[in-house]
Amino acid sequence: MALQHEVRAHFGWGYEADQRSAAMLREACNRHPKAEACGWTAEARESTLSLLHETLTGAQHIVLVGAGVREDDLEQAWGEGTVFVAADGAVGACLDRVEVVCVVSDLDGEPHLSKAVERNIPLVIHAHGDNIDTWKACLTQWASSGGIPLVLTHQCDDVYEDAYNVGGFTDGDRAACFLLALGVPVERLSFVGYSTDRVGPWSGATDPERKLAKLAWMARVLDLIDPNWVQRRR
Repeated sequence: MALQHEVRAHFGWGYEADQRSAAMLREACNRHPKAEACGWTAEARESTLSLLHETLTGAQHIVLVGAGVREDDLEQAWGEGTVFVAADGAVGACLDRVEVVCVVSDLDGEPHLSKAVERNIPLVIHAHGDNIDTWKACLTQWASSGGIPLVLTHQCDDVYEDAYNVGGFTDGDRAACFLLALGVPVERLSFVGYSTDRVGPWSGATDPERKLAKLAWMARVLDLIDPNWVQRRR
């Protein structure tokens, strides 16, 4: 969490905006008129988290797929018991190639994210100060099509029973933090498409210079949680 404060200071982002987004996203899900039907009540989201916990902690090998992935990167002889977790728009490279357990996203990975929603792949969606309008629009769209299994994350010091600060900053490193928070041993992780020196083809619309700065922070987070993560890139 201390590093998240460093990131905000580096980019000049306000803490209060992150707090507001987290609180509003919780309320938007909990009080949504279709919360029961969409599976967005706190209890339903807890059930989604429990199912992800069971699947991910039971996997022998988890491949994290980042925005730098190329389709042929996934055409490997993955061993039995391997599952995949995609960071935001990188899910687009995974569809029809590997089975994705969930997508970790702050919701700027369109149009690929919508394809994951069509397949009812659970989303671990992140609230921050710059994506309030985006998650509002997404909830409206998803509700109109029957909902999607959700888990909520945020980047504030506040503690909620139904939304979690798992650590991390970008979707890529937050995906790794999410797995560790579930209790997955770091040695079970591999990384595909986790480039730190180029903007990946599955990134959302972004400023390249700023994106590279964000990737440097991603690498710093990954170094903290797993000093050997680079050796496990595939």
